[in-house]
Order: sequence, then C-alpha cells, then structure tokens
Amino acid sequence: MLGAWLLLWGGLAAGADPALLRRADDGAGRCTYSFTVASPSEASCPEAGGALRAELAALAARLSLLESREPGATVAESPRACGELRRAAARLEEDKGRLEREKEELRRRLESSARELARLRAGCPPRGDGPLRDALHGSGQASRWDPQTVDYQELKSARMEVPASRLLQETAQGRAGAEDSGCGELVWVGEPVVFGQADSIAGKYGVWMKDPEPVPPFTRATTWRVDTVGTEVRQLFQYDDAEQFSKGYPAKVHILPRALESTGAVVYRGGLYFQQRRSRLLAKYDLRGEAIVAEKEIPGAGYHGQYPYSWGGYTDIDLAVDETGLWVIYSTEKAKGAIVLSKLDPETLEIQRSWETNIRKQSVANAFVICGVLYTISSYTVPNATVNFSYDTATGTSRPLSIPFQNRYQYLSMVDYNPAERQLFAWDSFHMVAYPVRLARA
Repeated sequence: MLGAWLLLWGGLAAGADPALLRRADDGAGRCTYSFTVASPSEASCPEAGGALRAELAALAARLSLLESREPGATVAESPRACGELRRAAARLEEDKGRLEREKEELRRRLESSARELARLRAGCPPRGDGPLRDALHGSGQASRWDPQTVDYQELKSARMEVPASRLLQETAQGRAGAEDSGCGELVWVGEPVVFGQADSIAGKYGVWMKDPEPVPPFTRATTWRVDTVGTEVRQLFQYDDAEQFSKGYPAKVHILPRALESTGAVVYRGGLYFQQRRSRLLAKYDLRGEAIVAEKEIPGAGYHGQYPYSWGGYTDIDLAVDETGLWVIYSTEKAKGAIVLSKLDPETLEIQRSWETNIRKQSVANAFVICGVLYTISSYTVPNATVNFSYDTATGTSRPLSIPFQNRYQYLSMVDYNPAERQLFAWDSFHMVAYPVRLARA
C-alpha cells in the first residue's frame, strides 16, 4: 500500500504542480494518508452553494419588502381585480352624476311649483267663495274635462298630481288629436293623470272607459267603470260627467245578465263588449236596451288563466278599440301562447280577419291597438316601464320599441286606447288614470 502511494506521489511530483502528502491517525486510531494538489487553472475555489444562498437572500429581501406593506394589502394585485375596481368606480361616478341631475330637476320643479302656488294664492277671492271654492270642495260645476282658467287648472292639477301648465298643454294636445282623425305611429306616451280612485278592495283592479262613438242619450263625457275583483262581477257603473266619476257617485248601476271576467271589456257604439266568466264567449250588452244582443265564441281561445298577461288576473281575452273598429287580443294552443289579434264585426262579433304575432302573451304586461297596430307594455310593476313591441297588421311584421311608460302606482291591470280623445285609459292599483299620446304621421 505504501508503495502505491509513493508511486502516486512521485508521479505528481514529476509534474509542474507541487503536491503535499499528509499522514495522520483518524478519530478511530487508524493511520490515514491524504494529499492536496493545486489546481492548474483556478486561482481560488468558488464557495459551494453560493448561487443558492444568493437566491435565498433575494427571496428574504422580497419577503421583508412585502411584510412592510400596510396590513390587509394583498401580495399581488390581479389585473382582473384592478379592472373590476376601475369599472365599479366609473359606475359610481355615473350614478353620482345622474343623482345630481335628478336633484337639480327636483329643485327646479319645486321652485316652479312654489311660484305657481304663490300666484294662485294671490289670485284667490278674499271671501273664499266663487268657482275656486266650489272646485276645492267638489261642489261646483267647473270640474269638466275641458281646460278652463289657469287658477282652476292649478287646483285640479294638485288633485291629479301634475303641474297645471302640463295639464293645460296635454288637454290641448288631446283635443287637437281628437279633432285630427289621421293615423300614425306611436312615438310618445305622457305622464299619467289621475281621474278617479277606488275606495274599497274591490277596486284593486278593474276597467274604466268612455265610448269614442257614443249613441244618445250617452255622450263622450259619459264614463263607465267595472270593479273586477270578485267571482261574480255583474255591476257596470255609469257616470254622466267627470264630476260624478271623480267623486265616485254613479248616475246608474247596470246589473249585467252574465258575469264578466277580468279587465278586457270596452264600450263602443252604445254597447259594452266583454268576455263571459270562465268561457271563451264574447257578449255585446246594449246600454240603452239593457240586454245582451249578441254572443260569439272565439274559436280555440285560451281562457281563465291559460294565456293571460304577465300580471295574471284571467286576462286571456282582451278587447280593444281603435280608429278602425273593434279588436280582440288573445292566444290559442295552436299559436303556442303567442298573441293572436282578430278584427271583429261590432254587430255580430264574427271574426273578420286574424293575425298571429311572434309576441308571447305571457311575457308582456298588457296590450292595446292604435291605427291597426298592436302595442305591448313591458311590465305592470316596474315604475319606468316601456312600450316594448309593436305588430303592424298592414305589413304583418313586428319590431322592438323602447317608448317610456310610467307605472306610477306599480300595479297596472288594464290599458285601453280611446281614439276620440287620443289617450290611453289605464287602471293602476285603485287609480283610474289617463296617458296622453303622440302619433307621428307615417
């Protein structure tokens, strides 16, 4: 063994680089030999694990930096989270701007109302008598549909919850529209004006109407009303003028020979047209003779909850009147719930022609007809609803709309168009309201 080591040492010694041999006992008492040889190319030895320790040092520095941040801060901000935060901030800014605009509009309207009220008080008779007192207490004869003095209209508008200037403007528009029989496309629906209010639970929903083509002794001022809450609805209330209607005092109560169902009834050319309870039968009740003079079944029409409007109320069959005559809005099993619109003969109730639309009846809150065009309303509860679809019988096509429509009392159970007054009559949670409309010439 010693010879081998000596040969190895001698070989190394013969090279250019010196070698050092050491001989010593190890910890167990055995003799060990070791030697070292200088590297011919490296001046010094790199420290083992230096790169790893450098990386660990860098990680420690980063950890220290993270620990120095504010409590609750995340280790890394996700680009997606940052984007969501920016979008949320933008939405908040938009909402802030909208609220500021609404605040300014409310302030302006409040100042305008205060000025009008001051002007009204300045013009009141000193003794508190005369037409203003009569109108205030509901005992005068001035409570009519036609516009009168600004002072009276201010009092009337206070009862109807709209500014007098707007009421005067809309009444004038309504009269001009009634005198102009030209047809057109619906482009605007105004704010609702309250003309009556039910005073019992039976008036939660119902139908009210005026005959656009009355026969004597009835006039365009004659107003009709049916409270449709109940299982045996037979009472038809007749009001000879607007004052009776606003006070809720009927001139006469007709007892129908057949029970009426839901809110789809209309008055047209001296007759009340309605759906008979739990059937697809339509009836015409002659208002002068106080008798049913025609009956007809609508073939295949759904009834008593099969294809109602979205609010329910057994509104499967809905009658309507426009400039061209009498219509019925319904659906059938064949149409798979889509609205079917049919033109009726007002004397016999025979169907003259039908159109099947692509508008699902249960997806809309209500519908009405203007100039042969069917219009639907998006919601019966949302305050800011829309007239959302139209179907033109002249072209057989439908299209989406977005005409603002206000549900002030948020339970719209009936909407009908009156072509003589160019208004929509509606029943909104105990309130009988009317909406002015504007048509654009085609």
